[in-house]
Amino acid sequence: MYYTVLPKARFCARNGLLAFMAKHLLSKSRVNHSGMKRTYLGEFEEIVLLTVAVLDVERQAYGVAITHEIIEQTGRPVRLNQIHAALERLEEKGMVKSEMGEPTAERGGRRKRLFSVTGYGRLTLQDIQEVRVSFWTRLLTPVKLVETQHLASPLG
Repeated sequence: MYYTVLPKARFCARNGLLAFMAKHLLSKSRVNHSGMKRTYLGEFEEIVLLTVAVLDVERQAYGVAITHEIIEQTGRPVRLNQIHAALERLEEKGMVKSEMGEPTAERGGRRKRLFSVTGYGRLTLQDIQEVRVSFWTRLLTPVKLVETQHLASPLG
């Protein structure tokens, strides 16, 4: 297991130094089958990353659209600030990148920050999918018991 120091870590005085280290400094990683290091994602980060991948096809992966898509697909209440925090963490980990879109009249001439999944983010999603499929396949496939010959014990 590897530990990676994440940039932009913030100290939270009420939780103390240990909580700070556990939450912000140490990110558990592992090496996948292709030998590349992977960072574990929380469930919410995984959903946000997957939503960015889906919406990026139509270049619609921006905060409000991501929020609406997650609410629609999961039925769970999500706030825009939660989405932005997750996107910032994913960008720090190198799984998404962002760029400013063109100004639009519907936004009063303001530009949207559009997100897209990086190659590393796509590999992470693929790795997550493989792990989940493996578990679901094992769960849905009956376990086959292998008969073994019992060897006579020298003790009895």
